[in-house]
Amino acid sequence: MFQGASQINLDAKGRLAVPTRVRDPLTQGGTVPVVLTAHPDKCLLVYPAPAWEPVRAQIMAFPSLNPASSPWKRLLVGFAEELSLDGAGRLLVSPELRAFAGIDKRVMFIGQGSYYEIWDLERWQQQLDRLTAGGNPVLPPGMENFSL
Repeated sequence: MFQGASQINLDAKGRLAVPTRVRDPLTQGGTVPVVLTAHPDKCLLVYPAPAWEPVRAQIMAFPSLNPASSPWKRLLVGFAEELSLDGAGRLLVSPELRAFAGIDKRVMFIGQGSYYEIWDLERWQQQLDRLTAGGNPVLPPGMENFSL
């Protein structure tokens, strides 16, 4: 289970130092690649490759000629890249994915259960501000009885 948040920096070559506490679980001790892809909220998703496969299969089952599903396939599968961490535990984020997510230097690495999200720090802060605006966030349908 992936959880927690870390603020990290992208270097000048587009490499992202994956937090140490995340590396082994994410790559199963360095033996498994990861898949990096785009998300419609303008962030990136990082899956262990084996966890990505069932997600990809679901996406690919959408009809290709359906005007509602085709853009999703293009976004989620079209941007997907299989990567391995380098010897220093870094991921090389492609210029295309960096541009899509607006990532320049400072990023947030956010655990989401079976995957991580990578956010531009400023965009992440805007998300949090929207969520907490007014002091009482509105829960989506199905979460009305949720309690912490």
